[in-house]
Parts: sequence; structure tokens; C-alpha cells
Amino acid sequence: MKDVLAVVLAGGKGSRLEPLTRDRAKPAVPFGGIYRIVDFTLSNCLNSGIRKILVLTQYKAMSLDRHVSTGWRHLLCRELGEFIDILPPQQRIDEQWYQGTADAVYQNIYTLEQERPEHVVILAGDHIYKMDYSKMIAFHQKTKADLTIAALRVGTDEAQSFGVMQIDDSNRIVGFEEKPDQPKTIPGDDEHCLASMGIYVFNAPFLFDQLCQDATLPDSAHDFGRNIIPSIINTHRLMAFPFQDENSKEDSYWRDVGTLDAYYQANIELTGVDPLLNLYDYHWPVRTDQPNLPPPKFVFDEDTGRRGEAHDSIVAAGTIIAGGKLTGSIVGPKVRIEEHAEVTNSILFKGVHVGKGAVIRRAIIDKNVYIPDGAQVGVDLEKDRQRGFTVTENGVVVVPVIEGTEELFARG
Repeated sequence: MKDVLAVVLAGGKGSRLEPLTRDRAKPAVPFGGIYRIVDFTLSNCLNSGIRKILVLTQYKAMSLDRHVSTGWRHLLCRELGEFIDILPPQQRIDEQWYQGTADAVYQNIYTLEQERPEHVVILAGDHIYKMDYSKMIAFHQKTKADLTIAALRVGTDEAQSFGVMQIDDSNRIVGFEEKPDQPKTIPGDDEHCLASMGIYVFNAPFLFDQLCQDATLPDSAHDFGRNIIPSIINTHRLMAFPFQDENSKEDSYWRDVGTLDAYYQANIELTGVDPLLNLYDYHWPVRTDQPNLPPPKFVFDEDTGRRGEAHDSIVAAGTIIAGGKLTGSIVGPKVRIEEHAEVTNSILFKGVHVGKGAVIRRAIIDKNVYIPDGAQVGVDLEKDRQRGFTVTENGVVVVPVIEGTEELFARG
């Protein structure tokens, strides 16, 4: 693994996650109480033995840059050739933003070449899963592939959002379509397709040659799925690696939390008794930035109903449940829930303050938002819309970082 370089693509806008991505990149969005989305990909790298990592950023990258700097860089030793480096757009070519996934790597090709890797692993920084990349790299070497793509079985209704592959009996890729209108199913299984996870293992010289060649094509979208993979499928050896989950479960766990409803559901699933994603698996730890905070605290136990309690919930450090009730929810660090307040099936980011008697149901509350005494969120969806809050198709209310919450709730 010393000759492996990981490139994490973390520059997407994440527009479908707005307003959560209004001031932060999608990989920097909090997940599971204390983590950021990007922590899962970075943890996979470290747990797989990869110690050379480049994180390519683009839009609203300050929060992500700060998180990686404070929570990750101290884990690796540059004197031993280990690093996690943030690479903002260098604009070496026509002073432009990244035009596609391949262009993002190409614009940083000088940095990649300087490391002289044998293999380059291309990863997305905005998916939730556990995977040992070293197994995929070993498969890539054993099969003498030029490119290996991680493959996931998905339903036909989902396949239009993926690159869809066809393989032969040896797992060699013989067909590939990017986001097809009518995806081809797996032979013998009319309900599923074989999808690309956007995880690639390239032989480094081969990758550099393809990137340079693609950069000369004016009509190219400079994207791995749309351009590079289709252009080499008939001339080079491309292999599909079946996704292997490191979560110690029968069913593989992989989530694209690209929409508010998908993000909400993936979070709330964690409050179950035995969730498919096991955050308490010490064999495959998920690392993150852990600030120095006191443990969570629950106060008051009175017959009047002023009782600090939480059921089927995740409560992060520094939080005080001061006489309120928490049910089926995820609460980030430094949150305070006052007496007689009720929070149900909701996600509260860092620093949220819920006032006395407030009621929150099926909501996502962004960081440092103050919910006034007696206010209600998620109870009357039409009233929430009038206040300017986002209400998803599934009825989840998203309260962004805003000024003057008391006046806003008073007007509603």
C-alpha cells in the first residue's frame, strides 16, 4: 500500500441538500451526531492501510478544510511519507473550475505525478459506507487490470442515477452506460442492475495517459463515467470488483445521502436497536474530529414532567438535556434542550438550543439555531413553509442557520 495514492473528490455543490449546503460543501455536512460525511471515506482509507491521501475541494470548502486540518492531519506522519492534503482548484488550465471528475484529477496531475504512485484510487467524498480498499487493489493486481471499478447491485428504479455495467463470467467489464434511460439488468435478474460506485483503481501511468488524452478533446465532458470509461472499454482490461462491506452484516450498507430525505432517513436509521451501519464496530472505526467536550448530561427527574430523558437516540458530548424529552433523534455536540421541550425523530446539529416547551418533530435543525420557548417545528407544515423553512417531499422540515428566530416564529 506504500505505492498507492488515494484521491478523494470532495468538490461537489450538493445543491439537492440545500439549505444544509448553503455555507458548506456536501462532504462537510454533519452525519450521525459527531461525524462529517467525508469521515467515512477517509476512515476507509486509513483502515485499508492507505497513507497518502489528496482531498480535492472546490465549492464552499472552508468548513471541510478546517475539519480535515483539525481532525485528520495529526493522524499521519509526513516524515514517513504519509499525508492528507487539501487541494483547492489550481486553475492551471484556462483558469477554470473543474469541468468533470476526470478534469478535477487532471488539473492536479502534476501533484499526483510527483508522488510516483503505482496505483491511484479515485474516491467520492460524499457517500456513507465501510469498505476495505486494499482488497480491491489486490483484486486489481491479481487480474492484471488497467482499471477496476467497484460494483454495487441496485434496483432498476435506482439504476438511472448510476453508471451501469455489464460483465462476463470473469468479472471483466464488457459494457458500460452512464445514467442510461433504460438500464440493462443483470442476466437472470430482471429487477437489479450492476452499478458503478464511482470507486476506481487505476494503474497510475495508464491513468495519466488517459487524462492527458481526454484533456485534448474539446467535445468531452471530461468525466470518468461519461467519457474515459466508454473510450477504453474495448481496448483495455477493465474489471468489476463486487462491493464487500466491512460492517460485519449480511446485507451490504452503502448510502448516497444526496437528497434531504435520503440524508434524513440514513441518519434516523442509526437510532434503531441494531442498525445496518454499525458505528460501534471497533474492528473498523470511523474517525472524526473530536473536540475536548464534557460528556452529555441529563438533569431533572420530577413528577411534574420536568425530566431530562432520551429514548432510542444518539446524544453527542457537551449536550445538556435540561428537563426535556428526546425520542428517536440524533443530537450533535453542545446542544441544550430545556424543560418540557419535546424533540421527536429529528436531527439537531451542533450548538442548537431548544427553548422551554418547544416541540420539534421530523426536522433537521442546522447549527447554533435557537428554537424559542413554546415554538413548534414540524407540527404544522404549512406554517413552516410560510416561515421560509424547507419542507421535503416526505414532510421533513429543515431549519437553516438564521438570524432573529424569535421574530420569525412570532410572525409564523
